[in-house]
Amino acid sequence: MKNEMTLHIKSLSINEAFARSTVAAFCAQVNPTLEDIIDIKTAVSEAVTNSVVHAYPNTVGDIKINVVLKNDQVVITITDYGIGIFDTAKAREPFYTTKPDEERSGMGFTVMESFMDSVDVKNNSTRGVTIKMTKKLSLETKAMVAND
Repeated sequence: MKNEMTLHIKSLSINEAFARSTVAAFCAQVNPTLEDIIDIKTAVSEAVTNSVVHAYPNTVGDIKINVVLKNDQVVITITDYGIGIFDTAKAREPFYTTKPDEERSGMGFTVMESFMDSVDVKNNSTRGVTIKMTKKLSLETKAMVAND
């Protein structure tokens, strides 16, 4: 089975929780484990927060979240149209941050990579960044309940 959804949100910090909950609710239809749902919510949270904080430093912009479920795999693509990342390899290093004065840990990409099977980061050809995350889901089998 394949199913897909796309969500468009503004780069406002209040939308981060909405995005992670919406993606998790969409993924729930294939009955993943609770651990998988928590992993997905954490990774989406980090990716959206990166867009909110870094892509649009002095303005509000658009964030597009696309989720594809196919059998036991989820592919989550998060795209912003902001300023982009000057050096994606450097940005992926643990503890690297462009905003040390804001007490940022520099662990966003490291967290995403810890909770997903793969994370690809690329600057878009025009503006912004696309993060593509994939995860093989451990699907729960639905327990059969006998009616007595």
